[in-house]
Amino acid sequence: MTSVQTPADETEARAIQDELRHGVVLDEAGPPVGRGRVTGVDVAYDDARDLVAAAAVVLDARTLEVVEEATAVGRVSFPYVPGLLAFRELPTVLAALDALAADPGLVVCDGYGLAHPRGFGLACHLGVVTGLATIGVAKNPFTFTCEEPGARRGDASPLRAADGTEVGRALRTQDGIKPVYVSVGHRVSLDNAAAHTLALSPRFRIPETTRHADALCRRALREAG
Repeated sequence: MTSVQTPADETEARAIQDELRHGVVLDEAGPPVGRGRVTGVDVAYDDARDLVAAAAVVLDARTLEVVEEATAVGRVSFPYVPGLLAFRELPTVLAALDALAADPGLVVCDGYGLAHPRGFGLACHLGVVTGLATIGVAKNPFTFTCEEPGARRGDASPLRAADGTEVGRALRTQDGIKPVYVSVGHRVSLDNAAAHTLALSPRFRIPETTRHADALCRRALREAG
């Protein structure tokens, strides 16, 4: 079972990020679009019960049909700190991934990779500790800026940090609908990450991987005793 170090405080968490950041692989294209498997991961919280539920849903990359799914429920092990959310989510996400019998293939996170204030969002963290190819597809651009992409499906514009570095891409997945924000996690190029995101979003703004994982983790949280 893959494990993740739980920091004692924010200072230690940032030190762990700084250490692991050097393990991010940026020079691989990643798996081809529409082949093999692709897995969505997502989490849901119940603050009243101090619970977090994670879901991992494996899809056939060509048909987008569900191949396998798994959930895990645990206690929240780290406080909410902007930029350090991976430490709250990773232990349960890893437990859900470890419960899968199928190879997850590419993993799609509902969140950020390089498009993160410290350049090391959940998709990067998850990729480095597991070795899996990962991308982040977020609903909002967080602290970064971008030009509005064109109105047609597939139109995109760079998501840039304050120094002008491209850290992701605003991508229109449906005509006239608000874009999503794609960033590299680990072992996938940005072009490939955007292509996967489009392929996973044939009908809706949000990729099918995230739609399935979101519904499943919410159900697991409701059913948790």
